[in-house]
Amino acid sequence: MPEQGPEPLWREALGRSLRGIREEQGGRLIDIAERAGISPQYLSEIERGRKEPSSEMIAAVTGALGIGLPDLLTGIAGEVGRHRHPRPARRPAGPLLMAA
Repeated sequence: MPEQGPEPLWREALGRSLRGIREEQGGRLIDIAERAGISPQYLSEIERGRKEPSSEMIAAVTGALGIGLPDLLTGIAGEVGRHRHPRPARRPAGPLLMAA
């Protein structure tokens, strides 16, 4: 069953995915930031979900990590999917009975 609670914001899911990939690779924040051409502080804020980077920034970071955008998006979709709320039950269609 999916987890209950609020769905994560895009920037939070993106940041967790990027951090997870970087840590799996054993990469240091400072090295990835340098390869991406951004400051370590900015990359840290992205990873913590505090900044919502442009598509150009996302491309720079994924390039520095050596991953493709489809791989990143698949990971984010998986995380967001775990937080989905179940849909409310739909009422069956049929005639409405009204009291007189």
